[in-house]
Amino acid sequence: MASKPYILLVFIFLPFANSIHFKFPSIFNFGDSNSDTGELISAGIESLEPPHGQSYFQTPSGRYCDGRLIIDFLMDAMDLPFLNAYLDSIGLPSFHKGCNFAAAGSTIQPATAQSVSPFSFGVQVAQFVRFKARVLELLAKGKRLDKYLPAQDYFQKALYMFDIGQNDLAGAFYSKTLDQVLASIPTILIEFETGIKALYDQGARNFWIHNTGPLGCLAQNVAKFGTDASSLEEQGCVRKHNQAAKIFNLQLHALTKKLQGLYTDSNFTYVDIYTIKSNLIANYSKLGFEQPIMACCGFGGPPLNYDSRISCGKTKVINGATVTAKACNDSSEYVNWDGIHYSEAANQYVSSQILTGKYSDPPFSDKMPFLLSLKF
Repeated sequence: MASKPYILLVFIFLPFANSIHFKFPSIFNFGDSNSDTGELISAGIESLEPPHGQSYFQTPSGRYCDGRLIIDFLMDAMDLPFLNAYLDSIGLPSFHKGCNFAAAGSTIQPATAQSVSPFSFGVQVAQFVRFKARVLELLAKGKRLDKYLPAQDYFQKALYMFDIGQNDLAGAFYSKTLDQVLASIPTILIEFETGIKALYDQGARNFWIHNTGPLGCLAQNVAKFGTDASSLEEQGCVRKHNQAAKIFNLQLHALTKKLQGLYTDSNFTYVDIYTIKSNLIANYSKLGFEQPIMACCGFGGPPLNYDSRISCGKTKVINGATVTAKACNDSSEYVNWDGIHYSEAANQYVSSQILTGKYSDPPFSDKMPFLLSLKF
């Protein structure tokens, strides 16, 4: 087993204007599988089997991962419970500390008949609007449900988190050239801006926006678009996909700056996930990983262990033989879990880097009024 560097981060912060802080009563999250804690599974659209969840929950938890996601580590760092999915209705889920609207396969642009998820960003925002209205309605009836619902003032004091856009880009490459994908980015971001404005109108004031990661380094994209060595960068990632991600991120960053200028009573924090993940893939060995791109859970063996016909944990007949996409012996040695999503070990590393504050605009290291204790 690869030994991971021990991470100990302690921050003492002082407040300043238009900077994020971490004393939030609740969190509302919007996104795709990078932060879905059970939405798509609760909707009955897909199912997850073991070995999903094996490294932390010991059972599939609705997350496309062997364990925790970045959002889980961030919630932990803020001393808040993991977020329940909006559609998770079984077992008395509590929404007192927030709600997660993120759904695997979701896009910023409206869903089409071919979409994995019908819960595009606009739908997630509409779900939030419905959630808020219903919460206020129930709170007005008395205190019986207080421990399950956010207090009325939580909606303005909450942190609104976003990690979405990856599927808009990745999906587009199946039918578009690089130039066409790049040309579609402004339209995608207009849709994102519309959603942010709708949330602002609902009272949201603290916005935390993740940019998109290096799409070209996912085994799924390498398997489909990286068969010709000339299409790959030196790390073995698909050049065009990473180019598109970088251009998307430049425009998303500019939009975040524009929104901060428009809404001066709000805080917008842009988080450079792309650089953190790229650094991880470039320096995987130094950071205690064995495999930067190959999937831990998949089928086909090296170099990618990824086959688009069968996903992690599933059993299927392929070429006349019954096969199962199984997990590797030690997922903590792999950056990638299933060819599309990161392992818990990689998510832990990414989270530790986010929490240094160095990858954010505005940066938040040394700018917060309390001690942030990390439990991982």
